[in-house]
Amino acid sequence: MNRDQFRGASRHLKGRVQTALGGLTGDPVRQVRGAANQVAGGAQYAYGRARDQADDLLDDGRHLAHEARERAGEAAKIARKRADALAEDGRHAARAVHRRGQAYGRQAVRYAEGHRTNTLIGLAALAFAAGWLIRRSR
Repeated sequence: MNRDQFRGASRHLKGRVQTALGGLTGDPVRQVRGAANQVAGGAQYAYGRARDQADDLLDDGRHLAHEARERAGEAAKIARKRADALAEDGRHAARAVHRRGQAYGRQAVRYAEGHRTNTLIGLAALAFAAGWLIRRSR
């Protein structure tokens, strides 16, 4: 788990807590902030996972390049080029996921701000459901 995954998960959890507290206290601003933090945290976590996968691809590519270099000089050059291409593809994928996550976060915030009533009703339903689920006796 890298830093982005940890921060994303903690931000998502923070958003869930904010949403629940906003529902309990009747604070719609806290609920909207909580929903925005949940979305942003999820996007940051996804970015961290993509970065991990890109790092794994990079590590795999380096390993392949080292093995090929031991076997033959020309084969090592080909393997190194492939590893670099894989690493670049992984970095490109991580950047694309990061941009997509940021766009989804901005889109969620715009939606929440533009549809406050729907957002509040949805958050209230989620808060009610969460309260019902954590209740000891049903």
